[in-house]
Amino acid sequence: MNAPIIELADIRKTYNEGTTVAAEVLHGVNITLRAGEFACLIGPSGSGKSTLLNLIGLLERPSAGSYLLKSRAIQQASDDERTRARLDTLGFVFQFHHLLPAFSALENVMLPGLMRDGAFSRQQRTNAQQLLKAVGLADAMHKPPNELSGGMQQRVAIARALALSPDLVLADEPTGNLDTHTADEVFALMRDFNATRGTAFLLVTHDPRLAARCDRVIQLRDGTVVGDAAQQRSG
Repeated sequence: MNAPIIELADIRKTYNEGTTVAAEVLHGVNITLRAGEFACLIGPSGSGKSTLLNLIGLLERPSAGSYLLKSRAIQQASDDERTRARLDTLGFVFQFHHLLPAFSALENVMLPGLMRDGAFSRQQRTNAQQLLKAVGLADAMHKPPNELSGGMQQRVAIARALALSPDLVLADEPTGNLDTHTADEVFALMRDFNATRGTAFLLVTHDPRLAARCDRVIQLRDGTVVGDAAQQRSG
C-alpha cells in the first residue's frame, strides 16, 4: 500500500470561535489520501468542501483534530514552515486560473520556483518548458494569458501546479468554467499526469461525469464525510 500523503483525524473547523455567532462547519472529518491516488470530493453547496480543501492546502488551520502531512504533524507549525511545506508537497488548480497577466505562460509556470527559491533558474525554465510541452502548449509558452483561450489558460495552471513535482494536487472545480469538450481535455491531462508521474489528485467537482471517472469518491454533507469508496472508473 502506498504511503499516506495526508492523514486527517477528527478534523473540526469553527468560525468565530468564542463568540455568540460561532459556527462549526466541519464535524470530525477523517480522511487519508495516499501517494498516486486520484480521488474526488463531492457534496452540495455549503457542505464544507472549500473549507476542507483550504485546510488540506494549509491555507487555514483546523480548530481541533490532527493533520499529518507526510507523517508530520502540521497543524501547529509556524506560518513559514507551512508555506515551505505547501511549496514542497502541494500543487493547486482552481476554477479560475489566476495567471498573472504581465507574465508569459512560461513565466507563470515558473512562479512556484520563484516563490520557493527567490529567483528564476535555468532548471526551472527547462522544467517549465517540458511541462508546457506535455500539456500541448509548446507553441504558446511565450504568450501572455490574454492571448490564450480559457482551456489553454487552465492547461498553463495545471503545468504551474506541477512545477515543483508535488506529491498531491488539490483541484477546486478546475473544469467548472469550461465547456464540456474542453473540460474533458483538461481532466484527461490530470489523469495522464497521475498515471505517468504518480502525482496524487484530490478533485472537487460538481460534474457527475468527471466524478464517475475518478478512482475514489469522497462525499461530504453538512461538514461530515457520509461516503468514501473506491469505484470502477468509467470511460
